Amino acid sequence: MRLLLIGPPGAGKGTQAVRLATHLSIRHISTGDLFREEIARGTELGRNADRHIRAGLLVPDEVTVGVIRERLARPDTEPGFLLDGFPRNPAQAAELDGILARTGSGLDAVLHLEVPDAEVISRIAGRRLCREDPGHIFHVDHDPPEVAGTCAFCGGELYQRDDDREATVRRRLEVYRGETAPVLDHYRGQGLVTTVSALGQVQEVLDRALTAIGRAGSTPRTP
Repeated sequence: MRLLLIGPPGAGKGTQAVRLATHLSIRHISTGDLFREEIARGTELGRNADRHIRAGLLVPDEVTVGVIRERLARPDTEPGFLLDGFPRNPAQAAELDGILARTGSGLDAVLHLEVPDAEVISRIAGRRLCREDPGHIFHVDHDPPEVAGTCAFCGGELYQRDDDREATVRRRLEVYRGETAPVLDHYRGQGLVTTVSALGQVQEVLDRALTAIGRAGSTPRTP
């Protein structure tokens, strides 16, 4: 099965991508992971991506597409894959269509994780990280520490990242709607999109996604 997962920041996309790929025994392909891999390998694609990332810039489409093209050409993707973080815009979506068409295949389904803006803001803006160990994460509403502002594991100070502040989250949502959401229109035209509510517990969302995949896969597609 060949899947694409799309959702706004704070939708739990990374968590669901890993669980879905594991459940379906297919490869989870994340652009962030691929960039790190190419950079570590010292490839030309990696060096190009690293220059942009270090400069705080978006990696150009041609570099991102090149990384994806190389990854999808590996034999371990033949049983299927789940794309997470690509495509980010309609131009990348068109490139992906071309890559898959040249192999005589296509996407089986596009899962759209839907979350209201207010929930996204609550999830992200409520996060607090430990300065001593960033792996210790709390939430002011859903998982507060016993002592406000203090990590329950090591006693370190809790703080809010600049990226997690409400104003920043709102800007990220605007970017998502402006650049990534149109990808959904691209795939709606192909009859591939199924929207899944990302509200509730992780397992509940996973169950909805698996049900949606069952529906999406009930009618075979011709590439």
